[in-house]
Amino acid sequence: MSYSPLIGQLISALKRLPGVGQKSAQRMAFYLLQHDKQAAMQISQSLASAIEQVGECSKCRVLSESELCEVCNNPKRSQQQVCIVESPSDVQAFEQSTHYSGRYFVLMGHLSPLDGIGPHEIGLDIFASQLDAGDITEVILATNPTVEGEATAHYISEMTKKRNIKTTRIAHGVPIGGELEYVNGSTLSHALDGRSIVSVD
Repeated sequence: MSYSPLIGQLISALKRLPGVGQKSAQRMAFYLLQHDKQAAMQISQSLASAIEQVGECSKCRVLSESELCEVCNNPKRSQQQVCIVESPSDVQAFEQSTHYSGRYFVLMGHLSPLDGIGPHEIGLDIFASQLDAGDITEVILATNPTVEGEATAHYISEMTKKRNIKTTRIAHGVPIGGELEYVNGSTLSHALDGRSIVSVD
């Protein structure tokens, strides 16, 4: 079945969202047009406003409506400790843990030479300038445990090593509440490599 030009255009636009295929895009388009045009208008206006007003924090590169995001602008956050993540959603994950009190630097991706993504494309030139300023005393590498994420972490650790800055990597291993028989071999290897001494009081 062929759609009218505008409906086809809407479905194609929705398909560009991650995890949305033809059927899902079609359902969303028909629902909004048939049952909730007010919600459709709200989504349209919110999206237009966000595109126009949301940029990147000048310090950490997280998505922000102001020059400095709330974290970078918070005097209670440590400016000496920086956690390196791949995406803004990673920042939200850390913030929900309510355990970290430093600041962040968002790469907006990872190194991928085959795709033409080098250090400049993920902001490592900006980060190098921050390292050279001399305020940072610890860098926490929290890139994803993928081949690209590990390569990116290695590249950054080389940057910090040249500047004698303490660098740590977040632990990867068995999740709390998980059962060993369901954990894959790669995760178990990471857990073994990152094992720590048990202290008994």
